[in-house]
Amino acid sequence: MSAMRDAAKRPAPAAAGKGVGLSAALASFDARIPFARAVPYGLQHVLAMFVANLAPIAIVCSAAGFDGAQTAMLIQNAMVVAAIGTLVQLFGPWRVGARLPIVMGVSFTFVTVLCGIAAQYGYGAVVGAVIAGGVIEGLLGLFAQYWRRFIKPVVSGVVVTSIGFSLLSVGATSFAGGAGAPDLASPQNLFLGTVSLIACLAFQSLAKGTLKQLAVLFGLAVGYVVALVMGRVDFSVFEGVGVVSLPAILPVAPEFQVGAIVSVVLLYLVSAAETMGDTSAVTSVGFGREATEREYQGAVAADGFTSALSGVFGCTPLTSFAQNIGLISMTRVVNRTAIAAGAGALLLAGLVPVIGAVFSSLPHAVLGGCTIMMFGSIIVAGFQMIANAGFTQRNVTIAATSLAIGIGFTQVSDIFMVFPEAVRTVFMGNSVALAFVVAVVMANVLPRNMQVQGALVASGADEGREGPGSEGASDEDGEAGGGAKAPDVACSVGEGGARTCEARDPVAR
Repeated sequence: MSAMRDAAKRPAPAAAGKGVGLSAALASFDARIPFARAVPYGLQHVLAMFVANLAPIAIVCSAAGFDGAQTAMLIQNAMVVAAIGTLVQLFGPWRVGARLPIVMGVSFTFVTVLCGIAAQYGYGAVVGAVIAGGVIEGLLGLFAQYWRRFIKPVVSGVVVTSIGFSLLSVGATSFAGGAGAPDLASPQNLFLGTVSLIACLAFQSLAKGTLKQLAVLFGLAVGYVVALVMGRVDFSVFEGVGVVSLPAILPVAPEFQVGAIVSVVLLYLVSAAETMGDTSAVTSVGFGREATEREYQGAVAADGFTSALSGVFGCTPLTSFAQNIGLISMTRVVNRTAIAAGAGALLLAGLVPVIGAVFSSLPHAVLGGCTIMMFGSIIVAGFQMIANAGFTQRNVTIAATSLAIGIGFTQVSDIFMVFPEAVRTVFMGNSVALAFVVAVVMANVLPRNMQVQGALVASGADEGREGPGSEGASDEDGEAGGGAKAPDVACSVGEGGARTCEARDPVAR
């Protein structure tokens, strides 16, 4: 019966045939359109996520001490697994996959922790933790209806914010030339990083419409050309590169370290929370409705199982890409054939090793100049998610405390010396995992009728939302009693400190 109810909530497929125009077909998930006409719209999705999909692999490979050829091979594999993950989300075999226009790519969530694991245990432990954790998340996804309510929207916002902060040092190190570089912070590296960053900013400021999605790609291209002129590009990675090459299976033998697995499993829970938020966002902006339980379960299960497959290919975990949801909100293109065409383009790119070689030959400073802006954008996205959850005193308390503990404690490693080694392995230096645990506990323990006071929290409308015992009142999730969706509250401070608040429609994350 539950499956029948979920199926009833799905939008009816658009009628196929000559009576349906291309625009209407692109706005329908199931409408049939010629593959050739779908390709440009699929390529648009690939360009929006291409750099973000490959950058995490390049960063972790650098921490693992891989040479250019090894990095190029794993970048090639990353394109293949991203294509597979996207196709699983689109077509959803059995209960795995949301059957929604969700684009999958390599996640930034795991970068900081996996860099630490690679440095401490070796890359084999990275592969083992990715495979084991992916299977665990996939199994949890199949039963998401039993635990989804514990991951509140404010928790997701805290997690995304802490991810952004944890990546800032990674981006800054890359900007200066990369970890272990003999010329770290040299004038040449700083110049290349600055040129790439300025190119990204200029393109994003001047470009129109969906072209803004290509700002990072433009910055990389400009930085690469400048690096060529300066003689800073390593061409050794192109030696012996063939025209076509199949991806390598288990290029690094997995090693299963308990501490590494526990640490990564916590981040898989974080990734699951992100994926649920993205699933809700894509159904909201793409179809104007709430996601069904089947879609939540399928999305998280696909997130886990395809991440385990990514480990088999030697890559780091996958996740749904929010920038592609932003592209859907601008273009309204949700057609399965169009997104599948993009996945096909990624798959073909993964079979052409020269693409991976070009990316791996990028100087770290060029990559850092572009990615540091991306990492800052992650922090802002987290702030927006916290705002969308509602600036109640309860939510502000949860966000403030969890971020302070998660980011602050991990900067003072001596705090963890009194704990057992297993705890130190998971949390010492892992601000995302610590902030996630604190936020989850507080979100499910703090009383829901905390009074709303102070200059940083919404008053008036929010007090009504959290009033205990009131019919139709809603909690911090923004879910009104009786199933109605409560409005978000936007507040602003004007000149002279005057503060105004107004209700608004929920904004998709």
